[in-house]
Amino acid sequence: MSSGIELGWRKSSYSGTEGDNCVEVAATEQAIYVRDSKDLALPAFAVGREGWDEFVRFAAGA
Repeated sequence: MSSGIELGWRKSSYSGTEGDNCVEVAATEQAIYVRDSKDLALPAFAVGREGWDEFVRFAAGA
């Protein structure tokens, strides 16, 4: 993510308490960003707000 936007990351309520399965999300007016908090060197994934519900259904396997 090279846009220079400062994001306010929140840890998913489904993330494990033992440091595993740590997913964080951040929202802007244009997109929702998702990242693996265990490896911040990896780029964040972004999905447009209009596609967020579809992405969540896909990720949940529904």
